[in-house]
Amino acid sequence: MKRVLLAVAFGLVLAAPAGASEERPTLAELESRVVCPTCETTIDQSRAPVANSLRRYIGERIAAGDSRSEIEAKLVADFGEAVLASPPRRGFTLLAWILPLLGLALGAVVVGSLAWRWSRGREPRAALAVPGGSGELEPELERRLDEELRRYDR
Repeated sequence: MKRVLLAVAFGLVLAAPAGASEERPTLAELESRVVCPTCETTIDQSRAPVANSLRRYIGERIAAGDSRSEIEAKLVADFGEAVLASPPRRGFTLLAWILPLLGLALGAVVVGSLAWRWSRGREPRAALAVPGGSGELEPELERRLDEELRRYDR
């Protein structure tokens, strides 16, 4: 029960900054989320004139009090969805978010099942067993083994 409460508290602590980021975005945050139409890198890495114009525009929108979603929606309306660094989580582009997770899950299942089969599929072998299968050593073989072990104990 303590773990559940701790997980809920941790989630609430993380939700507050995320909500604040939506309502009061920073230029640095949006620079990493917007792609320059000219050089196709995020505008925090681009020095193209279009990237500088986008930075100014975003700064004006932040000063006007727009939220992150509003600013991104205006940029998408002007430049199309290609201006966003990450694809939207809807429609066909939802596959870009789901397929890597499905691949990881499938890989984990395959590796887990192979490891389980490998560890369970091996039967223990009786070392130096009698050909009859009784599992005990022949007296002569046991005597020789004891002699060899005494030699290494010295």
